[in-house]
Amino acid sequence: MKRLNELLQELGISKVRLAKYLGVSRQMVYNYLELDDLNKWPKEKKLLLFKLLDIDDGGETTISNIKVTTDYLMNVENRLNQGVKNTSDLDSYFDLKGLNKEDQTLIADITYLLKEKLLDETKRDENHYAILYLYHMLQSIDNVPEIKYIFGYMSKTTGFTNPEEYRFHEDKQFIFEGILYSALTLYNNGGASRSKLAESHRRFVQEIEQKNEEKLSRTQQLNTIKIQALKELNYTEINESNAAEVFEKIAEIQSRKV
Repeated sequence: MKRLNELLQELGISKVRLAKYLGVSRQMVYNYLELDDLNKWPKEKKLLLFKLLDIDDGGETTISNIKVTTDYLMNVENRLNQGVKNTSDLDSYFDLKGLNKEDQTLIADITYLLKEKLLDETKRDENHYAILYLYHMLQSIDNVPEIKYIFGYMSKTTGFTNPEEYRFHEDKQFIFEGILYSALTLYNNGGASRSKLAESHRRFVQEIEQKNEEKLSRTQQLNTIKIQALKELNYTEINESNAAEVFEKIAEIQSRKV
């Protein structure tokens, strides 16, 4: 089994892709790979694996004597792509036009993993909110660059990315990672407590509440101006035919208040 794990790494086959090929969950793949004997796998899953690796059950080729060549790697990749649900099936849910193959595969892997998490009955509520918060972060990623730094930091600490790799603003990412490492080290070593951080957390909550109040105030102000613009133009709503005129009137009203 150790050689199988090494072979999968050499071939660049992730647990997610192998799970989709075998038609099982990612956790089940981890369970399979922890077994000490491939014969303990369900027979149909073992045969699928042999088909992927071009092994005849009982033949001369075994997992231990496979040598990964360029041709072998390409043949395995082709069989894997044929066995895995084609990402173009996602077209019924997403418009993937304009995305390259790598991006389409990424969307397919993320979708598969999210579904797996949401189907986990033991952590259904916890996973739901974790994914909801992830969605909120993705919505804000263009306005809050630190979100990308957080993603990069977590990718590095979990072993997916080289710790010296910087895909964003290198200096800022470097500084942020150093600060985050110090904070998490303090957290994990028990150097922080609720009582010690009560005042800091109070300021955190207060700042967020203030931002929300300001946001609500701006929203209400804009809504008031929109209503005034519609009234002055004798319209009851904004639609495609009058949108440009209404927005121009809104800008005019705002300029009056300067």
